[in-house]
Amino acid sequence: MKRGAIMVLGFLFLLFNVSPSSASDDRRQKWWKWPSSAGNSICSSVVLPLYGNVYPQGFYYAQINIGHPPRPYFVDPDTGSDLTWLQCDAPCVHCTQAPHPYYRPNNDLVPCKDPLCASLHAGDHRCDDPGQCDYEVEYADGGSSLGVLINDVSLVNLTTGVRITPRLTIGCGYDQIPGPSYQPLDGVLGLGKGKTGIVSQLHSQGLIRNVVGHCFSSRGGGFLFFGDDIYDPSRVVSTPMSRDYRKHYSPGYGEVIYGGKPTGLKNLLVIFDSGSSFTYLSSQAYEGLLYLVTKELSGKPVKEAVDDKTLPFCWKGRRPFRGIRDVSKYFKPLALRFSSGWRSKTQFEIPLEGYLLISSRGNVCLGILNGTEVGLQNFNIIGDISMQDKMVIYDNEKQTIGWTPANCDRPPRPDAMSI
Repeated sequence: MKRGAIMVLGFLFLLFNVSPSSASDDRRQKWWKWPSSAGNSICSSVVLPLYGNVYPQGFYYAQINIGHPPRPYFVDPDTGSDLTWLQCDAPCVHCTQAPHPYYRPNNDLVPCKDPLCASLHAGDHRCDDPGQCDYEVEYADGGSSLGVLINDVSLVNLTTGVRITPRLTIGCGYDQIPGPSYQPLDGVLGLGKGKTGIVSQLHSQGLIRNVVGHCFSSRGGGFLFFGDDIYDPSRVVSTPMSRDYRKHYSPGYGEVIYGGKPTGLKNLLVIFDSGSSFTYLSSQAYEGLLYLVTKELSGKPVKEAVDDKTLPFCWKGRRPFRGIRDVSKYFKPLALRFSSGWRSKTQFEIPLEGYLLISSRGNVCLGILNGTEVGLQNFNIIGDISMQDKMVIYDNEKQTIGWTPANCDRPPRPDAMSI
């Protein structure tokens, strides 16, 4: 469970779904069973408060309530992966520090032949035990979770004010390997496009439209939402999801704009990933942007702060910076420009707050990192830092990604937010 820590860089971008035939068979175990229950349905939207920040905490998290009776769990909202899983006392082989007691599962196992089980595994997968669905997910920072799928109920408040308990399929993770950017949470909230994603499951039960979005506040916190009745679509700038790259929320290829001007850094395959605290560019684009930023600072009273290890590149002024406003005369805003159709382009604006942060030492640091160095290959990740103070909307029905400036400190309909 891995998001971008400040000193150790990381992300929850899912690289692999590993079938039960992998070499990790020796980590698997026979299921232990506990009591179970189920729920019902109605149609509306769901809003969840978010906690945390990009810096200094290094991650955002939400609370979900699972089980009968419902118990709270803190989870990492991750648009880069599908499966929601909790650290699980099944019993636990390897679990990490968590804010709550490990999830104690029921005996409502998902059988191996279930379509949700098949959707987790690429191609054919064998059933070591037909009565249960084993899973293993591996993330881009090297962390992983091994476990089994179960069904359980979740306590959910709708924006209509109605409280429901839908039956959801989640992972019981009884063997976790933490990545270098591990954060002490109870699990992961999978918001991806796949059938096992929470939004897809709620949609298939007729509860919500297949839309998910988030609003990260630069002051910390924010909100997460499922459904489409909490925003004005006329104010949303949107671009089509890529038809060539369907696994993640991707607008396809983009171009970096710096200070309002094209940079020549283009043909970048971009992914929106709420599981990454920082933004990542592939090596060539990263080096090109760093060159432009460094050139812009030439001759100005700002020098590299080599002793500040908050992020790979930090700069200091004549006196400590108190906020981004103090450095606005030294840096220029960024943007990513996408093709939205024939002769049409949309632009995702990244203000200074969207790629810079002020460290605890009063220096300004670059919140865009080299993705190639950490194994992202040619992927370019828009992380939380660049999505702050925006409502970002992933509409799986219209197949669009949209965004609009927003006050993320004020969630919509706070009286109807999920507990």
